[in-house]
Amino acid sequence: MASTFHSIETAKRSLFTQTAALNTTGHNIANANTAGYSRQVVNMKASIPMEAYGINRSTTPGQLGTGVEFSSITRIRETFLDSEFRGEVNAYGNWNIQADTLSKLEGIMNEPSDTGLRTVLDNFWQSWSDLSKDPDSITARKIVIQNAQAVTDAFNYMSRQLSNLSQDLTTNVGVKADEVQSYLSSIADLNNSITRLEGLGDNANDLRDQRDLLTDRLAQIINITVQDTEQGYTIMLGGQTLVAGDQVQTVVNAGTTPAEKGAFLESAYAGGTLTGGEVYGMIYSRINYVADYQAKLNDLANTIMNGTIKDVSIPSGSMLPEGTIVNVDTVVTVGGIDQVVAAGTAIPANAVLKADTKINVNGLNGLHQSGFTLNGTTDRGLPFFEGTDAGTIRLNTLISENPNLIATSLRTGTSGTGEAVVNGNNTLALLFSSMNELTFTAADGSQSTINSQYSAMVGQLGVQAQEANRQAENSSILVTQVDTQRQSVSGVSLDEEMSNMIKFQHAYSAAARFMTTFDEMLDKLINSTGVVGR
Repeated sequence: MASTFHSIETAKRSLFTQTAALNTTGHNIANANTAGYSRQVVNMKASIPMEAYGINRSTTPGQLGTGVEFSSITRIRETFLDSEFRGEVNAYGNWNIQADTLSKLEGIMNEPSDTGLRTVLDNFWQSWSDLSKDPDSITARKIVIQNAQAVTDAFNYMSRQLSNLSQDLTTNVGVKADEVQSYLSSIADLNNSITRLEGLGDNANDLRDQRDLLTDRLAQIINITVQDTEQGYTIMLGGQTLVAGDQVQTVVNAGTTPAEKGAFLESAYAGGTLTGGEVYGMIYSRINYVADYQAKLNDLANTIMNGTIKDVSIPSGSMLPEGTIVNVDTVVTVGGIDQVVAAGTAIPANAVLKADTKINVNGLNGLHQSGFTLNGTTDRGLPFFEGTDAGTIRLNTLISENPNLIATSLRTGTSGTGEAVVNGNNTLALLFSSMNELTFTAADGSQSTINSQYSAMVGQLGVQAQEANRQAENSSILVTQVDTQRQSVSGVSLDEEMSNMIKFQHAYSAAARFMTTFDEMLDKLINSTGVVGR
């Protein structure tokens, strides 16, 4: 037979359970906008029923229920979607960094524009064309100097910006190493707290949410493998364990400088274990984009200075430097005597061409050295540029200080004082103005015009940027899709929570009403029974 107060106990259990459900609903509503929070539910079950007493078996039909209780409060989470999200956000981190780096490179190139290198080069060639119209003009010569300095300034600026971008990426790898180390330490601490609390029989729902949020953020930085063990998450990079239980197994940011702090991740990239995430994108971009375009820019600058220009046509009447190799049989006059210089052999001293010939020239420096200046002597021109790459190229200091040292003539004549440069000869100036149309051979053997070589750089950058932007956009869409699926499972729906709140509120009110009803019955039993006849 059940206790007289059995129903009171049943109502009490219901009140406690519905209170727990209401408190959990309030907790969900409060954290509706909390990053990484997973919806929690109270798992209710019927409490153990009461068997009616009897010697062998109860003669009372059925069992008497004892109400409701909750066995646990758990969070709604799907491990598969977590794994999918971390994979997609890792790819997004990589492509987003690559797209950002390529966008910065496009800003450095700044093409097409009125201030880009292409425009500066066009102005440089045009200034030589203008000089050819009046070779003795100091004004025209100063304009050539100004445009030449604009070219070297453009190269220097772009090289400096590329170097800064490379250094920024290296620094950011070190910054990300600090961030990774912080996440690893926090995850290890959470592993310890979760293991300790759940060892007592509790579900550490909120701590698990915090750990998953940190793991998601870590996955965007580097590619990781996550295993859920009895000791907590074990996190690995390739085959190397980063966190196991409450211990951080690997120090990722050892060192003091950004380069030292990023050494572990740099080594992981070189070893092939770092294959995704923001850090991978940084290192990949620095090596395959920034360094590559730095090398291409250096090649372009060096090609302009010293690249081989084949079969440059030199008109008759010109006097080339002694030792110049001709590409075709050439008739020259030396001291009034004609002679033939065979193809592939050197021109003798003081030889004047009697017919056009073709020669190879080592860049603009070599071309400038073949002509004569206006310094009052028959000295040959100086190398037009100095330096070895885009970062060091500059106009020859002596030329920048003295416009008369610009060589424009290839002819000399006899004057009252001896051999002298022919005033007004524009042969070399015309050759300079046509250099943008001639093919240069770079140090690697590739052949193209200067404009074509630069256009190929800009075109390649545009294609790479377009591809990276496309990949980043696709990755962003996939991240959003997976996160939407995850939120549909784990996220808090305020409409649903409000509905649950009303449901639990009504259940609580009904349980309270049931307790009140039974209290009235007990009051009748206790206070009104047995008073008849008194």
